[in-house]
Amino acid sequence: MSHVAETPSLLLRPMRESDLATVLAVECAAYDFPWAEGVFRDCLRVGYCCWVGEIEGVIVAYGIMSVAVGECHVFNLCVHPSWQGKGLGRRMLRHLLALAVKRRAETAFLEVRASNVGARALYASEGFCEIGTRRSYYPSHRGREDATVLARELVGLDGAGADLV
Repeated sequence: MSHVAETPSLLLRPMRESDLATVLAVECAAYDFPWAEGVFRDCLRVGYCCWVGEIEGVIVAYGIMSVAVGECHVFNLCVHPSWQGKGLGRRMLRHLLALAVKRRAETAFLEVRASNVGARALYASEGFCEIGTRRSYYPSHRGREDATVLARELVGLDGAGADLV
């Protein structure tokens, strides 16, 4: 007997200041070295693209990105560990990149921990390519860890970035 798991219904919406406590709880569950609440607050204050993903009214994912001068930079993309592996990170990433295309970004950039095999596989499957390394970028339990810098062109031959949605 085969079983096909249902993909959970993810509602994407802009992050609000009232979401910060829950977003921070997701951040702390997912990362050993989480962002402080003030960093999230600053991202909202300066007008970055800050989005949350909800399932049945509960925030289980979020993404934060800046867009300027033809580029976007994905700063943080996180799915609560209990919800990882269900395609939610991919859906949030595609949503952010589609927003970037609408704002005329032509290239997307991000950094990922060199040791984060799952995230690196996601980004590679979404067309990101390694363009460099930031030495000792992230804190780790053994000192510092390198970040792999990734980039992806957003404008396809048709100029619309249609493969994002």
